[in-house]
Amino acid sequence: MDLDDLDIFRCVVREGGIARAAARLHRVPSNITTRIKQLEARLGVALFRKQGRSLALTESGQTLLGHAERLLLLAEQAEQEVRNGTTHGTLRLGSLESTAGARLPSLLSTFHLQHPGMSIELQTGITDTLLRMLARFEIDAAFIAEPFEPGRFSSRPAFNETLTLISAQGTPRIQSAADLSGQTLVVFPHGCSYRRRLTEWLAEEGVTPGRILEFGSYHAIIACVAAATGIGIISTELLDHAVLGTAVQRHPLPDRLRLNRTHLVWTDQPGAPLQALMALLP
Repeated sequence: MDLDDLDIFRCVVREGGIARAAARLHRVPSNITTRIKQLEARLGVALFRKQGRSLALTESGQTLLGHAERLLLLAEQAEQEVRNGTTHGTLRLGSLESTAGARLPSLLSTFHLQHPGMSIELQTGITDTLLRMLARFEIDAAFIAEPFEPGRFSSRPAFNETLTLISAQGTPRIQSAADLSGQTLVVFPHGCSYRRRLTEWLAEEGVTPGRILEFGSYHAIIACVAAATGIGIISTELLDHAVLGTAVQRHPLPDRLRLNRTHLVWTDQPGAPLQALMALLP
């Protein structure tokens, strides 16, 4: 497969259409259209479908995009290493917000000091989202939390975490699952492994919470809990670093729920940047 074809395909995706991609690549639109049609004919599938006045990726196009990103990145890294005689490269890394906030600052600082020719592009998300991004080759590796299904990914333990329930200061102590009956839960959206632990525990104990409020940021979760909106579940390591960490009350979970592990997961053979990061893990 021609790398130039993949670059054109990726540019059409990023620019959202043929005309804008042609302008970016300094080509005429008819040339871009021809190259896309030739690529589709070679693969025997449609890569785009019409969506109003723009183009949207088909499922096959989405699959190809992940591979194209990876192949073009490898080609760029190979050229840099041959030209400069040193190891360069970019690691597209995904991470839980809690890990990014509490664990990664010092780790990434050391990484950049030891490997100035390498860079890391960091994206945060919940466990299920990060696994989907890995499967589509949109990222190279990710820090995710238990429980998860490894599937075809390689993985290794990275950090041990301690989970805790949090509520507003001055609220009654939470000593069992029954104390959460009818309470509002303040959690990340579906696909968050911490939320899954909490809801499965309540279901096992036959406890039904009240409302469930979903937020995409741990800052928002802690702030809402501090304002007596409901009960949350969070990593104590993150809470220790949070601005409002002292504005909430902590409640220990049972041993089997309290201890949790964060894993680094990746696809295929790890490249030089990922190997360098793995060497710095505890």
